[in-house]
Amino acid sequence: MKTAVETARHEKKGTVLIVSLIFVIVLSSLAISIASMSGINVQIADNQCKINRARACAESGMEVVHFWLSRVSVSGIVSPYERFSQIAFALQQELINKDITNVTVSYDGSTITIPSVTVDSANSCGFSATITPVDTETLRIDVTGLYDSITSTISSQFYFCERGHNVFDFGVATKGPLSLSGNIDLEGYNVSVEASVYIESESSNLALSITGNSQIAGDVCIVNSIATVDLQGGQAGIGGETGQDAIDNHVDFGVPPSEFPEPNPGQFESFATNIIDANTDTSSDATYENVKVLANTNPTFSGQVTLKGIVYVETPNVVDFAGGANITGIIVGDGDLSDNSGENKITFTGNVASYPISELPESETQFDGLRDQTGTFVIAPGFHVSFGGSFDTLSGAIAANGIEFFGNAGGTINGSIINYSGEQMILSGNSDLFFNRSGIEEAPAGFVPEIVLEYNPATYSEIAL
Repeated sequence: MKTAVETARHEKKGTVLIVSLIFVIVLSSLAISIASMSGINVQIADNQCKINRARACAESGMEVVHFWLSRVSVSGIVSPYERFSQIAFALQQELINKDITNVTVSYDGSTITIPSVTVDSANSCGFSATITPVDTETLRIDVTGLYDSITSTISSQFYFCERGHNVFDFGVATKGPLSLSGNIDLEGYNVSVEASVYIESESSNLALSITGNSQIAGDVCIVNSIATVDLQGGQAGIGGETGQDAIDNHVDFGVPPSEFPEPNPGQFESFATNIIDANTDTSSDATYENVKVLANTNPTFSGQVTLKGIVYVETPNVVDFAGGANITGIIVGDGDLSDNSGENKITFTGNVASYPISELPESETQFDGLRDQTGTFVIAPGFHVSFGGSFDTLSGAIAANGIEFFGNAGGTINGSIINYSGEQMILSGNSDLFFNRSGIEEAPAGFVPEIVLEYNPATYSEIAL
């Protein structure tokens, strides 16, 4: 009996050893597996981090592309089929003009390419982009972000659209300085803001001078950051205040420059089918419809004249409406937008009665195609336009290279005054100008719309590679 008991105890000791080894093996395997899985998870996390950083690079690149595209535009007279190439050229020029060297643009006739732009050289971080047309109205932008060796691509679309020129948000917008003297008041017909004034005055530090009892009801925005304003006389004022308070509270210096609209007088020439030349008697009362004043005619309309449709004035010319003028239409000059000489002139020394072109009779087919050309009274680049006679209402915007009101000229202007000349614009005399811009939503006729690109966030997508 004693021997049997000893043998059993010996066999139990061997079993414990085996079980222990099994546990050691299992635990070792688990440890190896856990270590391996941890390493894989670390690698996955690292890769995911790189992917996220690559996408962040792509997002940054999209913001860069978006910024520069928002700064370029093309003329509205450019064919939709030529807009893409014009955008490529404008984008290249914008980068050059702003001395940007780390972002470059190439164009091969079908694709605008922005090659690799380095964001962080230490981590091989950057982006590249391509811009391609989807159709004549839409562009697609693909931006690929790079981090280390990982890439991520996102895509979005931009649409061509018209942008309104914000100079039409002012009663008076002039490239040159402005002078008010005598008893001139610039008033808003409905609210004072309609008589606000925009002045660039880049070549003169005296941007605005007001003497006597003249006043501007609205505020004044001046581009020239070192410009000055001179108020002389106890009643000379801006925004309802006089003296230094008027300047401190109602004049803003160093404002961003606004884009002046490009005039396109040529669009009206085909309507001017009747000729006024040196043999035309303009001294008597007469009615003219859709006329062209030939170059060097220099007519003086001294009688009571009725003008309907388009009055198209070639250069060179000096045209004087010395008698009364009854106008249902648009006065157009075909001069050079850069000509500030004042040698070409259109002057209204007599009284003016002006009516919208939309009121031309429907029964008179010679005016077909003109009735919807609304919002403009005078568009005459290269001409100095002046008003010395009284008027009740002028039926639209007035745009020229030099604009003057003198004597008893005054009344309501249904639109804005746009002066392209860098020379001083003078308003003098004893009358008030009331600016009525209420209800004006579209750009006046005869001005080229500006085509810009607008981002559509709904088109954003990530591209799986």
